[in-house]
Amino acid sequence: MRTRTLFTLVGTVAALAVPLAATPASAAGNVLTTGSAGGTAVAVGDTLTAPLASGTSATLYSSATGTSGVKCTSSTFTAKVTANPAAPGTATESVTGQSFTSSSCTSNVTGVTGVSSITVDNLPYTTAVTSSGALTVSPASGSTIQTTVKLATLLGTITCVYQAPSLTGTSSNTDNSINFTNQAFTKTSGSSLCFSSGYFTAKYAPVQDNGATVFVN
Repeated sequence: MRTRTLFTLVGTVAALAVPLAATPASAAGNVLTTGSAGGTAVAVGDTLTAPLASGTSATLYSSATGTSGVKCTSSTFTAKVTANPAAPGTATESVTGQSFTSSSCTSNVTGVTGVSSITVDNLPYTTAVTSSGALTVSPASGSTIQTTVKLATLLGTITCVYQAPSLTGTSSNTDNSINFTNQAFTKTSGSSLCFSSGYFTAKYAPVQDNGATVFVN
């Protein structure tokens, strides 16, 4: 199977973003830094990337408390820094990509035999990261966050489309991670085999800028 752009399932995903401070933000330095909290400022225009945290999976389940749906063990996101003001403040990024390796994805939905692809649509998204620890992912004006999931069945491939108005997340400087928990999506089209609602959970870590670990201040 080949890698396809995806969620901010999930993000999808993606999508999207950088670790929020685990402790109260300092007034010194910039919101996004590399090397350490209060370290070297991340330059506007730099590209941030992160894989799924080691040993974790990204999931799109049919309910917030259930385990029926889709699970992937390989995913990455890419975001370009568009503003990085002095701390405390709000940094912004443009989420330009979120991909999942379809061969790492499985489904336990009755009647589904495999996952053909997961695609995050309508990119780029805008991510706002505040010194206080809030992270918000938003689509362009008039658009929506959208994920297209293609599932293999005994009768052929079905296409399920899920949408959300925005996503919210948390993050930590402890492991330089960003976290999305039970972010709600609604099915807007697809077969009856497509679950009617999707809840996206994923942890990405470490967030890096050209190999340097990113912190939020």
